[in-house]
Amino acid sequence: MLISKLLRVERRRLHTIVSRELIQPSSPTPCRSKIYNLSLLDQISLNSHTPIVAFYQNLDQSSLNKTLELKNSLPKTLTHYYPFAGRVRKTSPTYVDCNDEGVEYIEASNDNSLSNFLKQSEHEDFDPLFPNDLIWFNPRIRGDTEGVTCPLAVQVTHFACGGVAVATTLFHKVGDARTMFNFIDHWAAMNAKKDTSPISPQIISHQARNINLPDILSEKSNVGCVTRSFMFPNQKLNDLKAKVTAMTIESGQPIKNPTRIEVLSWLLHNRATAATTKNNAGTFKASGMVFPTDMRSILVEKLPGTSIGNLVFVIEVPTRNQRELAPHFSIGEMRKMKAMFHSVPNLEAATKIVAKMSPEIALETLKRVDEYYIYSSLCRIPTYDIDFGWGKPVKVTFGGTIKNLTLLMAAPDGNGIEASMCLEKEDMEILQNDPELLAFC
Repeated sequence: MLISKLLRVERRRLHTIVSRELIQPSSPTPCRSKIYNLSLLDQISLNSHTPIVAFYQNLDQSSLNKTLELKNSLPKTLTHYYPFAGRVRKTSPTYVDCNDEGVEYIEASNDNSLSNFLKQSEHEDFDPLFPNDLIWFNPRIRGDTEGVTCPLAVQVTHFACGGVAVATTLFHKVGDARTMFNFIDHWAAMNAKKDTSPISPQIISHQARNINLPDILSEKSNVGCVTRSFMFPNQKLNDLKAKVTAMTIESGQPIKNPTRIEVLSWLLHNRATAATTKNNAGTFKASGMVFPTDMRSILVEKLPGTSIGNLVFVIEVPTRNQRELAPHFSIGEMRKMKAMFHSVPNLEAATKIVAKMSPEIALETLKRVDEYYIYSSLCRIPTYDIDFGWGKPVKVTFGGTIKNLTLLMAAPDGNGIEASMCLEKEDMEILQNDPELLAFC
């Protein structure tokens, strides 16, 4: 244990910040667009920064020149995403001041080779790759101060072998994960100078509003939590689908054609709650499953995939007892809730639904169970197609930890799903040795 800690301290020591500067859009934001109002869905989203990093294998001896091109293509990209280069209040923001002050662009060096870094690192060792510790619920972006922050920050890290990590963090109240990946993909296409121009983002105009919902999730402590990844190959997922189908038929409430996401979320939740129960002297704790669902493609009037903002519905499925952990119940409830959202005509109607939730209702909903587990699928986003002109990334992942958050992403080679799961350390130790989970890895 001591040797492991010393090795991790050494890896951090080898990471050095080389330069910092502000990158402004190449063209000024038009006067009519100087104020970007945050929607109701933006304002009730997490008060956090979403950290994403993509790793690229050895770029050869000209890696510094190639990343200079990266810096030069950023201003052109920012003209399409002008709110990202403005300033927004850190607490209870209602709008972005699109003043073109610029995004912070940081370059760093790491004396390790990329392959060794990825091989030796635990998930938390990725954190120094992100700019200014802007990782989820970092205390420095929370609190009662009236300061402002830039919605977007970038850090490019050069490894000794010529490999590069491109890390970005986006203030969640300005955009969701889909928004973030759209930006990165657009930037990559601009940098690679592809023949076809990337599709410009859809910036939706919102009316000014000021709400006051409690920022509950960000107040929960992540101390003592760790994030670990599990890989589930396609064949194993097919085996799991067959198992779940058989279980639901046996229950008398068959689930037809369960998806990979449905069965994998069920398995992970089942085994995570089993680990918690074991660490709780065998006493089951009421819990719930939460599924953030991208509304862009499920509303009757579909939204462009490049729409900026927080455009997600949250589906909540209670698992208050062992019976509700059964797949016919949890997957069945998830399908019922999702079907309801398919009937929502448009974004305006969706916003009205959310507007009916008062702070009191939100608090009462959270009190119904002891713990919520969030399962967010990004499998439909082509994360491994982000090509800055250097080829596809060898790894794409998130930084930091949020207790009970699981992120599902397509495997690098397309063969399966990678689940990055954050739990309390004691629960994770049980989960990593759980034969019922490992049977499908």
